[in-house]
Amino acid sequence: MLEWIQNTLESLGYFGIAFLTFLENIIPPIPSELILPASGYAAARGNLTLWGVIVAATLGSVIGAVPLYYLGYWLGKDRLVAWFDRYGKWLTVSGKDITHSVEWFEQHGVKAVLLARVIPGVRSLISIPAGISRMNLPLFLLYSALGSSVWNTLLVTLGFALGENYEQVEKFVGPISKYIFIGLGVALVLWLVWRSRRQAGKAEG
Repeated sequence: MLEWIQNTLESLGYFGIAFLTFLENIIPPIPSELILPASGYAAARGNLTLWGVIVAATLGSVIGAVPLYYLGYWLGKDRLVAWFDRYGKWLTVSGKDITHSVEWFEQHGVKAVLLARVIPGVRSLISIPAGISRMNLPLFLLYSALGSSVWNTLLVTLGFALGENYEQVEKFVGPISKYIFIGLGVALVLWLVWRSRRQAGKAEG
């Protein structure tokens, strides 16, 4: 797979990056942990620009989120869980994974889209419960773009910095993504506390 990723990047450039990140969103076994650092390495070699790579990757991620959004929108939870339980092994996705993503969305609300984009194993599937709940599409795309840009910038920059050793990024993605998730979670809690206090102050006034 790595050779195919490298060949696609070399032959298609920015379009190849957008194409690969699009596929990564709708076919979970394709790893962004290799696509994005390889793209960063391509920028380090001078073939592409760092910012161009990040923009192309984010564009592909956002476009790739749309099919899964409409899959949830049209089919609903029960039919999707049953389908993935029967056929999902080919995509390494089970009905349990769908249920987990739905519970994640219900727990965190629409901001789950923003948070989940930096969590491996959830970042692609979060589009499905967003569609099931019929989340506002422009808001979904905005949150997907913001969350994806954080993830893409991190991995592309690491690939850019590591150069030929970009494959090592995959080993560190898990711990790093957890720290990002914790940081975003803390920021979200602080924002909610600030908003509730502000609303309480207005009510007293």
